[in-house]
Amino acid sequence: MQDSELRATLALRHARGIGPVKYQTLLQHFPNANQALQHLLQNDHLSGIDEAAIERDLAWAQQTGNHLVIKGTNRYPAALAEIPDAPVTLYVRGNVNNLSTTQLAIVGSRNPSPDGCRTASEFARALSKTGLTITSGLASGIDAAAHQGCVHAHGKTIAVFGTGIDEIYPRKHLTLAEQILENDGTLVSEYPAGSPVSRQNFPRRNRIISGLSAGTLIVEASLRSGSLITARLASEQGREVFAIPGSIHNPLTKGCHSLIKQGAKLVESIEDICEELYYETQTLMSKVDITPKKTTGTDELDELMSSLLDHISYNPTSIDDIIHQSGLSAQSVTSSLLVLELQGFVQSLPGGLFSKINAGRSNP
Repeated sequence: MQDSELRATLALRHARGIGPVKYQTLLQHFPNANQALQHLLQNDHLSGIDEAAIERDLAWAQQTGNHLVIKGTNRYPAALAEIPDAPVTLYVRGNVNNLSTTQLAIVGSRNPSPDGCRTASEFARALSKTGLTITSGLASGIDAAAHQGCVHAHGKTIAVFGTGIDEIYPRKHLTLAEQILENDGTLVSEYPAGSPVSRQNFPRRNRIISGLSAGTLIVEASLRSGSLITARLASEQGREVFAIPGSIHNPLTKGCHSLIKQGAKLVESIEDICEELYYETQTLMSKVDITPKKTTGTDELDELMSSLLDHISYNPTSIDDIIHQSGLSAQSVTSSLLVLELQGFVQSLPGGLFSKINAGRSNP
């Protein structure tokens, strides 16, 4: 993106009264942000440009590990771009490529039971080992347990903020945020650095959690839980909704039971998620079959996965190396690796590594 177009986009981002929906409407009437901005200024629809805010954003993006991702550019996650009120800008720290991987959101109560925390952590750990990126909101309770499960399994996890990325909230999760980054994970917000805690930002943050993800899993939630907002948004966005049931006497499971009554998939194991969530290879509308097959030959694989298998050795190989060697997108590689693992062609190893399984070895 040219510097003038970037500055125009940031000017619109910081202009009062121009949110994601109005920004998208402007770009439907003008060929680019620069012309949209000039039209608004010439017709007195804007009082001026917040040059200081633009300079702060540009300076922040120059810092090591920081990324300013603009809607309409290649790095903007395709899944998020599909929702009607997708953020204009994403402020990202850590591995920006994680945003375009296949994600499952795991959310729930901020005051869960010990069993709820354990379940969230175990599901996140197991699902991350299949190649999924686990996305949540860094909140207390289920969110934190999901992130921690990924960190312990050396899987990829994304934390979506309702504040600026430099404003860790709650503060007790500062160490967890650092662990996510150290584990090649990602912190992301639609709010510029320095944006303080504001209660109204957290419900809006939820649309990003569900919008980034192919599905949302609710672990524990009361009937008044904010997690049900995320579940509703996921459903409205055309994404899968999953819920883990519990005791009828536990108020923290009533929200999950309500979702199941409304059509959410009842989940007892990760297989319940894998069989329902058809992982996409190119877009959310392009599905692939993830049904495990008892085979050691490649005749039943489609062309994409056969090609990918040629670039995986019997020695541990990182996803980044596989992406580089195959020339495929990060999203295609991560979703196809899951299929290959479920079909018994590759195995996931600690540290986000994969290796081909010996052809002479029988599949489980």
